[in-house]
Amino acid sequence: MSKRDYYEILGVSRDADEKEIKRAYRKLAMKYHPDRNPDDKDAENKFKEASEAYEVLADASKRGAYDQFGHAGVDGQGGAGGFGGGGGGSFSDIFGDVFGDIFGGGRGGRSNRGADLRYTLELDLEEAVKGTTVQIKVPGHIECDLCDGSGAEKGSQAETCGTCGGVGQVRMQQGFFAVQQACPTCRGAGKVIKNPCKKCHGNGRVEQAKTLSVKVPPGVDTGDRIRLSGEGEMGIDGGPSGDLYVQVAVKEHSIFSRDGRNLYCEVPISIIDASLGGELEVPTLDGRVKLKIPAETQTGKLFRLRNKGVAPVRGGPAGDLLCRVIVETPVKLTKRQKELLEELQQTLDGKNGTNHGPRKTSWFEGVKSFFDEMKF
Repeated sequence: MSKRDYYEILGVSRDADEKEIKRAYRKLAMKYHPDRNPDDKDAENKFKEASEAYEVLADASKRGAYDQFGHAGVDGQGGAGGFGGGGGGSFSDIFGDVFGDIFGGGRGGRSNRGADLRYTLELDLEEAVKGTTVQIKVPGHIECDLCDGSGAEKGSQAETCGTCGGVGQVRMQQGFFAVQQACPTCRGAGKVIKNPCKKCHGNGRVEQAKTLSVKVPPGVDTGDRIRLSGEGEMGIDGGPSGDLYVQVAVKEHSIFSRDGRNLYCEVPISIIDASLGGELEVPTLDGRVKLKIPAETQTGKLFRLRNKGVAPVRGGPAGDLLCRVIVETPVKLTKRQKELLEELQQTLDGKNGTNHGPRKTSWFEGVKSFFDEMKF
């Protein structure tokens, strides 16, 4: 009796990718598994048939032979033994593959890429706004020169792990479910070192700090990251190095605070300047500029200096510098100064018909209205 087409069995097209094939097999395996269909010979046969199709189509070399020669190209290469068989796909293979992918193993070992590292770089506000280049020292590892990175003492070499057979993973099975995890003997390396190198203790690498030059672009702010590709932890067994992420932290400034592209500062002014007006010099990151204070300026008034803020690192125009004036009450007055203020106060009592304190008057009127409306 001729066998059915494997693609037809799984219900996929001939150009289906690995994920589609796995998805189709998982669906059929869940449906026809013998433990879900006890004493159902038809379901058992369909399960075996789907397992056989999956074993061939999930293997690139077997699939190539099948596509070219049909069943003749793969007969005798194992076939599907069905549930509990000796070489075919099984219900647990699906979950082994899925969990293996999650834990980084799949059907063959683990990733040897080095870990990514993070370095916190503290910058002054001026450095963050204008950009700079800094040198940083980062702890790391280099290949051990005594064993050339093998981890084994000279004259010896690593041996294939007897627990996992060099795969780097073992399968833990309970009932229907199988989960692949790193081999406890070799810790996923697939090899064991019986005579470790005395310098690196079998790690194949030794600690050595390195100095790196970091170019900080203008406009960075706290939380921004600069990636230095390949400057992270060294890879294992010839794997690529990870990346280094330089995390920016801008220090608190004595004058300015930053909010996005805008800068803020407080400018103390005397009661005389606030009353009569004047001109002050205020600092910016580009130098000093003149700020004109109009007469009768109230405390908390914001003055905007256009384009004196920060040009964002991702592009766009510079923000503004917003100066908040704070009217400062004079302290440590002499007797004569107090007398002069008392004389001034007498002229401001409103008897001349002019309201010299509109906010004060408005506030007290609001308070009076509030108490008048209260019912005791």
